[in-house]
Amino acid sequence: MYTISLGDDGAELGPLEPWQAEEFLAHIDRGREFIGRYNGLPDIITDVQSSRSYLQAYADKTAADTGRILGIRTDGKLVGAVILRTLDFEQGIAEAGCWLEPAATGRGLVTRAVRVLLDWAVEERGIHRVEWWCASANAPSIAVARRLGLTKEGVLRDNYLYRGERLDMEIWSVLAPEWRAARQRT
Repeated sequence: MYTISLGDDGAELGPLEPWQAEEFLAHIDRGREFIGRYNGLPDIITDVQSSRSYLQAYADKTAADTGRILGIRTDGKLVGAVILRTLDFEQGIAEAGCWLEPAATGRGLVTRAVRVLLDWAVEERGIHRVEWWCASANAPSIAVARRLGLTKEGVLRDNYLYRGERLDMEIWSVLAPEWRAARQRT
């Protein structure tokens, strides 16, 4: 299967598929509390069957060309993922997201992986606008948006009910011409 190098530190980006459900569950288990601070995935992925179902849903999205999931691996070990939660080619809009287990943080893995994902969405698939939604309290996610040159468009106050608490959600985005211009400068 194909992988894309994320640099010379052994990090790679590659597909996550239903047959990898046990590995995906083990990854979620290693980061369950950390990932679950702002991401409901650990509440959904509780056993091999739910892991397989989640990955199958993304396999179906891939087949329908409405979403993608890619795993981030370091030295062959799954430590995180990036997603295009939605892909709408009629409107030219996608929504990107990510997560990492705690041992993989602080190395720029998400920034590098999302950069590859955005390059693909904009350059290969012709997406015009990529959105990045995150809780206002999720400082690492906001830092990724800033590092990638996304623009903060606004805050939706008390927009997301998560584990009994209402969270403010920020919307960040980048438009294809902005992405291309920024990539040319680097």
